Amino acid sequence: MEPIISEMVERFERGGLSRRDLVRGLSMLVVASQVSAEESAAGTAITASGIDHVSVLVSDVQRSTEFYRNLFGLSILSEDKGHGIVRLGRKRVIVSLRKEMPYGTVDHFGVGVEGFNKEQVTQTLKKRGLAPQENWQYGFFVKDPDGVNVQLL
Repeated sequence: MEPIISEMVERFERGGLSRRDLVRGLSMLVVASQVSAEESAAGTAITASGIDHVSVLVSDVQRSTEFYRNLFGLSILSEDKGHGIVRLGRKRVIVSLRKEMPYGTVDHFGVGVEGFNKEQVTQTLKKRGLAPQENWQYGFFVKDPDGVNVQLL
């Protein structure tokens, strides 16, 4: 999680991330990492295993790809040319880049769920009054209270 926080702070300091987006992103990281042991034991919570990836909207996919490759030593793991997406990482995807406005925005992040089972997660979300959705952009996701897309996988 520390690399994600460092990257977000650096983007904020360079002016590439608004204060609101920084606070929202950091808040979501804290929430994702603090699963109540009580809820987990009762089986009513979804247990997060960590941040799976962050999706960033960029103005120039090639330029951003080179930035992440050169600075962090990431490799292209997959591409979706039809949607203009490049996924970078080492053994697994860490950053997903997509050419779309508004540029410089984290459009969603993925939370890895221990023992992910889509049907069980769907039931848990519905019990909590949340409406899971699914599309090509965010995969299987819910919106947080402020409308941030949180992908579950």
